Amino acid sequence: MLNWLTHFANAAELESASGNFLDALGIDFQLLILQIIAFLILVFILAKFIYPQISAMLDRRDKVINDAIKAAKESEEKAAKSEAETAKILGTARKEAGEIVATAKKESVDIATRSEFEAKKKAEGIVRQTRDDLQSEVAAARHALRSEMLDLVAVSTEKVAAVKLGDDDRKLVEKTLEDGDD
Repeated sequence: MLNWLTHFANAAELESASGNFLDALGIDFQLLILQIIAFLILVFILAKFIYPQISAMLDRRDKVINDAIKAAKESEEKAAKSEAETAKILGTARKEAGEIVATAKKESVDIATRSEFEAKKKAEGIVRQTRDDLQSEVAAARHALRSEMLDLVAVSTEKVAAVKLGDDDRKLVEKTLEDGDD
């Protein structure tokens, strides 16, 4: 870089001596004009034929990229909506499952309570029936025992008194025994 600055300074000194600055730098003016014209033609050709195609290609590419970005955003929105709907459905399902479980528990408690009540009722019925049967059997046994005792008293009275008792005497013994029970 320093070398270039030195060369430029030397060219400036020579130009002041000879009067032509471009000649001092080694630049041919006609060649420079031709190169500028060639450059402008190249720019024109590029602007007329190449740049529009490149620009169209870049526009198409830009459109494709923008469409892809738009589609990605739409997909994200749809995914977010789907996720929200899924969460809502899951929440509803959990709520319904909780209600089903609560209902099932309540029903099982009701069934257990009803079964317990019916079992208690049945057991009380069995106990009542057994008491009634037992009282009937006791009453029957007392009646049988009383009849037998009357027969024994009658037989023993006949043997002691050596007299056969009649129905009236038998009723008198029964009344005496009944009075003794009270």
